[in-house]
Amino acid sequence: MKIMGLDVGSKTIGVAVSDELGWTAQGLTTIKWSEDDIHSADDELKIIIEQHHVDKVVVGLPKNMNGTIGERGIASENYAKHIESKFNIPTVLWDERLTTVAAERILLEADMSRKKRKKVIDKMAAVMILQGFLDQK
Repeated sequence: MKIMGLDVGSKTIGVAVSDELGWTAQGLTTIKWSEDDIHSADDELKIIIEQHHVDKVVVGLPKNMNGTIGERGIASENYAKHIESKFNIPTVLWDERLTTVAAERILLEADMSRKKRKKVIDKMAAVMILQGFLDQK
């Protein structure tokens, strides 16, 4: 059973997929999408779901530091519901506080240029969301 991890932003969605055994997360891609059109990433996600035989999706839930859910969290909850209804796949919301910050720090330590960081930060955040979920299991 493979699990897909998503870091849903307002303009891009970072995508990661687990190995067959559900031990490790690998970054796949970053999908450009429009938050105004919830269906705008459906075609690309469908291809990934079919190619990787995805059985579950973990969607990052950005909570505020005090644990409350703000505007971005509500958007992630709505996207998780969309995934469930569109692809008939169960979703799990996963607390993603500071994953983007941690991903940025890792890429900075790797001495990656700002331009290159911008291209992979969402994919890296998706890996951290999915790996956190897998480690918890």
